[in-house]
Amino acid sequence: MLENITSAQLKRMTLKELLALCEEAREVITSTVLKNGGHLSSNLGTVELSVALNYVFDFPKDKLIFDVGHQCYTYKLLTGRYKDFDAIRQKGGISGFPKREESEFDFYNVGHAGTSVSAALGIAKARDIKGENYNVIALIGDGSFNNGLIYEAFNSLRLLNTNVLLILNDNGMSIAPTVGSMHEYLELLSESDERKEKNEKHAKIFERFGFAYDGVYDGNDLEKMIGKLSEVKERLKKESVILHVVTKKGKGYAFCEENPEGTHGISCGGVVETEYSNVLGETLTEIAAHDERVVAVTAAMTSSLGLAHFFKKYPSRSIDVGICEEHATILCASMAAAGLKPYYAVYSTFLQRSFDEIIIDICSQNLPVTLCIDRAGISGADGETHQGVFDLSFLNMIPNLTIAVPKDVEEFAAMLKFSAEFDKPLAIRYPRSGNRLFGIASKLVYGTWEKLICGDGKYAVIACGERALNIAYSAAEELEQIGIKVSVINARFVKPLDYKMLDGLNEKYILTIEDNVLIGGLGALINGYYSDKDKYIKNFAYGDKFIPQGGVAELMEDCGVSVRAVTEYVKQNENR
Repeated sequence: MLENITSAQLKRMTLKELLALCEEAREVITSTVLKNGGHLSSNLGTVELSVALNYVFDFPKDKLIFDVGHQCYTYKLLTGRYKDFDAIRQKGGISGFPKREESEFDFYNVGHAGTSVSAALGIAKARDIKGENYNVIALIGDGSFNNGLIYEAFNSLRLLNTNVLLILNDNGMSIAPTVGSMHEYLELLSESDERKEKNEKHAKIFERFGFAYDGVYDGNDLEKMIGKLSEVKERLKKESVILHVVTKKGKGYAFCEENPEGTHGISCGGVVETEYSNVLGETLTEIAAHDERVVAVTAAMTSSLGLAHFFKKYPSRSIDVGICEEHATILCASMAAAGLKPYYAVYSTFLQRSFDEIIIDICSQNLPVTLCIDRAGISGADGETHQGVFDLSFLNMIPNLTIAVPKDVEEFAAMLKFSAEFDKPLAIRYPRSGNRLFGIASKLVYGTWEKLICGDGKYAVIACGERALNIAYSAAEELEQIGIKVSVINARFVKPLDYKMLDGLNEKYILTIEDNVLIGGLGALINGYYSDKDKYIKNFAYGDKFIPQGGVAELMEDCGVSVRAVTEYVKQNENR
């Protein structure tokens, strides 16, 4: 049915046919995600809700705004993308998130939590000003309800004087189980019908903002969802509504239902040798055993960041604030001011949300907070919103901040141990997986680099991070086979640069490699330093554009950051 489904056909289906459609969607999503990787349990939990929404509302005239977008797969299947679904998250395929460029049914691009209510209000206000007539729906999970941006949007509903439908998809999870007072409040609202009167009293908090609250309903009951959404659709003509539904994350696939956190995101391909996150958890636990000041902080991603064992062993020194990255940053700064040693573990793409707090709260006060920045560099199949290619650039400009980039997992452990005695702001950025040990471990001294290969020729490659150094090392080995000597330098501190080594380089050609955009990154810093020196500089970094989804290696190749690109440049200069 899915292959040729249209909106008109879906609206003519019987309940029995719609239920069969739901099962077909689950089968397609499961088989495709197990092959390609992607968000599995979150999408399985919202199949009936997605079918009901498409049955009741008139997309794309009506606008559906996802929060994060982890639940959009069924919607894509129902809106003309079945034939392209097999290549979801692959290079050149459709995105795993809503994408305006992909379909008229995707009205607004998303990828980070907490944006949907603000976006829905803005779209609804534009509709009103232009005198148009359509419905605006925001679909948001309970995990995003911890995010402060939601309440900034709530606070302006009456001011904007517009009507939207906010569907609260409550499955008790973000990526990790949802935490915090708002989660407890939603749990209270979700209790049995016997407490309905008390629940309605508590729900009045939403009325203070201007929403009519309606809940709680079973979001996996297709028939009830169609009936309730049809009713709410009429109410939207005169008021804004929060429709609170409860869904089962991983619905229909027993393994996902039993392991909702472990199956939130599924990876494809072979098993990686070592996760940097595992090294973080093991090393931080070791450090904490000897230093009672050590505190681990995360924003709803405990297991993904390797902190599960730390949280179990040191619960009183473990803090998961939910999807509240800005709050986590200030929390770390204030705990450091009060004498603790906080480690904030966060994905590079989500650290961007804390930019102001890093500047003002951590660095302007010169506080000993360590930022452990996971998934730095190209992250791959999640696409533009999740590529961690900006952190070097926006961190480099901040005074008082030291930036370290390990060459492998062993150096990462050494940097964490170094951080234990470092009394200033420190950022350590690293990719997801460690696939190579360089077997070289010079003493880690603040602000110093190390030479991995002494070429003593015309060329020196300065690279930071495992991926970039892997390219540099492989290129040097390949070039050596044809008689070209190339030095390879591990720029393990990007800030400060190792000025002594830079001044001592005799090589005429300086090549830089990094897993980051060029603007503001390692290459830009070295360009500036050598601007009045007699050197030829060539940078291998990402250009001034957003990077789509695809495999890490193929995306780096497309961006000109590869062994082939480096060797070709050197050979061209040899032939001049």
